[in-house]
Amino acid sequence: MNEFFSCLTVVDTHRDVCRNIVSLRESRNLFDDLSGDPAEQALAQQVEIAVKPLQYHSPTPVIHRPFEEAEWFNAIGWPFQHWQSSRYSDGSFGVWYGADSVVATVYETACHWYRGVLLDAEGYAGEAVAIERRVYTVGCDALILDPRPCVGEFPALVHKTDYTFTQQVGARLRREGHPGLVTPSARYAEGLNYVVFNPATLSNPRVNCLLTYRLKGEHIFVETWPGVTWRKIAVADL
Repeated sequence: MNEFFSCLTVVDTHRDVCRNIVSLRESRNLFDDLSGDPAEQALAQQVEIAVKPLQYHSPTPVIHRPFEEAEWFNAIGWPFQHWQSSRYSDGSFGVWYGADSVVATVYETACHWYRGVLLDAEGYAGEAVAIERRVYTVGCDALILDPRPCVGEFPALVHKTDYTFTQQVGARLRREGHPGLVTPSARYAEGLNYVVFNPATLSNPRVNCLLTYRLKGEHIFVETWPGVTWRKIAVADL
């Protein structure tokens, strides 16, 4: 492990990164089951806003609006509050993942959806299924580590299924307080992934686009608009 860390370089990063998450194309009113009266639903929403503790405090509180908090939580805050095992975490701490392009996020998330969700789902029999997603553009400003020169010597960095080495790397980075790293994508050869351990380095989330993934047979069809295919990905390549 020391040999690996000795070959790392650093990158002063100030750029937008793409974050791809599960999200409905059309938001659902969570209070429509309480009352059919739109005025009463609006009142319930106002009460929730008034009593709910803020997850995010706007740097410009004079013009702060509730949806700013929702955008920040969806695009940035969620993985830091809901820990799970991943390439750079054993599940004992949160890690935020983004990529340098929408295409790279699609290959990464399509793989995790198919192999990590569908194939593990009880009762799944290979039938056609779809999921909706939202891609955010998020600002990243940090001095992050760059292991790209080390990939040839440490191919475990981009292994598709074995996360043993990278989880050890992630544990040390978090323990020592490093903000993150940039690494080649294991799913999309032309892409880069940004792995962030400190949410303070992320800011200004904006909606980039909405996507739909449809699994049909041995392919995942990615749509930017329902019924219009943008990408076709063979599950055998994931």
